[in-house]
Amino acid sequence: MKYHFEIHKEKKGYWAECIELEGCSTQADSRDELLENMKEALNLYLDEPEDSKIDFPLPKKRVKKVEQIVTVAVNSKVAFALLLRHARHEKKLSQTKMAKLLNYKSVFSYQKLESSKSANPTLLKVQRLKEVLPNLRLDLLFS
Repeated sequence: MKYHFEIHKEKKGYWAECIELEGCSTQADSRDELLENMKEALNLYLDEPEDSKIDFPLPKKRVKKVEQIVTVAVNSKVAFALLLRHARHEKKLSQTKMAKLLNYKSVFSYQKLESSKSANPTLLKVQRLKEVLPNLRLDLLFS
């Protein structure tokens, strides 16, 4: 999953802002440092607590191609948690309801899937998630 950042050059360095995520921005002295800072800023911005109600927009498929716009990949664990939360919100399901649909004994077991720090589902778990949430956009993890 990749978001788009617009890079701006200043007299003493650079700054960049994410096109899709208002308020996600960073700065640096060099362009190379800026690219690293954009990755860090993006992942920190999207890495919400598992009980968060914030639903960030997914990246745009296309943006104007200009030299100042670059794509920045989201960490796969952060992306998985974001996509899972997004799909659950689209279906208007609570974490408690998801835990029940997945036959979990506690909501905490489900919440771990929506946390980038603990999300590491098996293929069988991913298959079950896709059955419960057919709108889960796993393809975005690899694009």
